[in-house]
Amino acid sequence: MNFKLIADIAKSLLLARWKQTLVAAIGVTFSITMFIALLSFMTGLNDMLDGLILNRTPHIRLYNDIKPNQHQPINEHRDYKSSYNFIQSVKSGNNRQELYNSAAILKTLESDTRVLGYAPKITTQVFFNAGTNDIAGVINGINVEAETKLFHFKDYVTSGTATDISKVSNSIILGKGMADKLLANIGDVIQLTTAKGERFPLKVVGFFQSGIMEFDKVQSYASISTVQKIMGKPANFVTDIQVKLKDLKMAPTTAKEFSRLFQVDAEDIQTANSQFETGTFIRTLISYAVGITLLIVAGFGIYNILNMMIYEKMDSIAILKATGFSGRDVKRIFIIIAITIGFFGGAVGLIFGYLLSAVIDQVPFHTASLPTIKTYPVNYSPFFYIIGISFSLITTYLAGWFPSRKASKIDPVIIIRGK
Repeated sequence: MNFKLIADIAKSLLLARWKQTLVAAIGVTFSITMFIALLSFMTGLNDMLDGLILNRTPHIRLYNDIKPNQHQPINEHRDYKSSYNFIQSVKSGNNRQELYNSAAILKTLESDTRVLGYAPKITTQVFFNAGTNDIAGVINGINVEAETKLFHFKDYVTSGTATDISKVSNSIILGKGMADKLLANIGDVIQLTTAKGERFPLKVVGFFQSGIMEFDKVQSYASISTVQKIMGKPANFVTDIQVKLKDLKMAPTTAKEFSRLFQVDAEDIQTANSQFETGTFIRTLISYAVGITLLIVAGFGIYNILNMMIYEKMDSIAILKATGFSGRDVKRIFIIIAITIGFFGGAVGLIFGYLLSAVIDQVPFHTASLPTIKTYPVNYSPFFYIIGISFSLITTYLAGWFPSRKASKIDPVIIIRGK
């Protein structure tokens, strides 16, 4: 049968009951709109929450952990070497936190094609002096350029300039929580005491705010050379090397390889932040579940409307079959009706979904813990729009297939005789 003729008949049936058609299309439009807006907002929120931790976390961290020596003297003695020895209260050895031969490690990472970049770091505990009180904290010696390139360090410096710690001698960027405790302002000179009891003055050149309050109460940042000076260490002293890979999924296996190669401890991002990946997966799963539920509900609406249309159009279907239209042709007519509703309702839904997402993106969002976030986060990934229109067509096709199957089996003789 001529497809154009079938399409014209489907169009006539659509327009004959245009109010029902409009209701069905509005149902699809609403479902797609909410699906796009909900998924864009939820994934944008996921990206923001994960970014608070994951943007500041290396894919692989190379360091020397403080741990007991695995080779105890009694196990090496010839009289007890073949025995199983029970040793209690084993204390940590004299291993140092310094990474041995760090220059060679950095050179190897430089030539590794899997590595996107690296940033050396020194982490040490200090006491910030506030009058007669000593406040425990952590000072991180960093390379500002590398930290900014790999971990967006400048984005979290809310006051002052990040590069000042490398330009101003003996300077520090305080976490906002720590600065509030010390009542410190930019330009002030604060005193800190090292674990060895030595006092050291530092000039405050900025404030750092990550969005995690407990983190900002203890963390502070200075240049690597400043921290080496505070600790009384040589210029090659480094406690951590932070590595970012081109492919995040390679982190676990690459971390094990680096640990064996460099004889250091290596922690991958999946191990360090598994709880965040779990949270992101669950939130995304809920978003998809709600959105797909909306589309299925719209599909049932189309199914009911097409069912009613079939009952109302029994005479027309009987005449079509009596004049030479096959059951397959009748089936195609009602599937075309369903897909047309799904396509136009879905297309309008994509437009409204984008507009609603844009409105959400402009809504002001101010919180003291997230100073760099000004509006609600929205993810405009084209993938969501492809999913939306695909599900729209699939659900409406299925919603039209069952009624069309029923219409194709109608016996025109019984219908006409009944009339």
